[in-house]
Amino acid sequence: MLRSWKQTAGIAIAALAAGFIAAAPAHAGPTLDKIKERGVIKVGVGSQPGFFAPDSNGKWQGFFVDFGRALAITVFNDPDKVEFTNSSPQQRLPALQSGQFDILLSAVTQTITRSFKLNFHFGPVVFYDGQGILVKKSLGVSKAADLDGATIGVQSGTTGEQNIADFFKKTGKTYKSVVIEDTNTFTQALLSGRVDALTQDSSDLGLRRAALPAPDDYVLLPERLSKEPLAPAVLGGDDRWLEIVNWTVYATIQAEEWGITSQNVDSFLTSDDPAIKRFLGVDTSLGEATGLDPKFAYNIIKKVGNYGEIFERNLGKSTKIGFDRGLNNLWTKGGLIYSPPFR
Repeated sequence: MLRSWKQTAGIAIAALAAGFIAAAPAHAGPTLDKIKERGVIKVGVGSQPGFFAPDSNGKWQGFFVDFGRALAITVFNDPDKVEFTNSSPQQRLPALQSGQFDILLSAVTQTITRSFKLNFHFGPVVFYDGQGILVKKSLGVSKAADLDGATIGVQSGTTGEQNIADFFKKTGKTYKSVVIEDTNTFTQALLSGRVDALTQDSSDLGLRRAALPAPDDYVLLPERLSKEPLAPAVLGGDDRWLEIVNWTVYATIQAEEWGITSQNVDSFLTSDDPAIKRFLGVDTSLGEATGLDPKFAYNIIKKVGNYGEIFERNLGKSTKIGFDRGLNNLWTKGGLIYSPPFR
């Protein structure tokens, strides 16, 4: 007997819901095809100890660098198949647009204009920051509104230019902006007296203050002028590549939530929890569904660590930088770091 189109559609939907129709095989996508042919992932980074900087042997180290190595593990199961290139705030966005990089891990702030106008897609936020102001203590100011008439240095090519302009417009105060292109002379402008203050992401200013000859002579004002969610950025148009970036980051977060670390991950391989079995690839169903190595999360955690390990190793209280987790803590501990479920 012939079925109506409604009956046929209903049967198909029911079968799909019951899991009887196999998922379409995962495709690689143009970015991943290019990366595999090249044999290395090209990553644009900045230059700031703790976040990204070469060590004495020339090997890149830092918070964002570790996420680049995690991505290389997802793609190649090799943390060293990644090429890091220092790119200035002025150069990095055009470089991504032109295809010089496969991804930016250079503390890029996610904004609506960068998404729509520049056609960038952003992965998960890996560091929640906010714009601050660093001033000479001798100025005697305790809040940003006290800087009426001040000369303020701002890094070109960043969101800081608009943020500081918006702040002074709202407060009705005046200021003189000095746009500084060379990141190496940014701090020097404050030391030399060329500017009264610097404005940039508060984490960046905190690092710069700590490196000053007399850090106690300078103070980071308490206000945060903006939200600066820092996330991996990729060029739009390749959803597959974006999802690989997404779930690479999420793997580090989910591992921390479950208490899985680089030191104890092997002990979780015998867990009775079906979610953990899928996550670590003991149950290979996630790999079959995604086209990824079923053990990609295990390999990331074993070789790079979970999100908390990455943070503490590069930025945490035991380092010279000494950042508190704050908003960058897990959602279960009052922070904003959160992973969707691995299922």
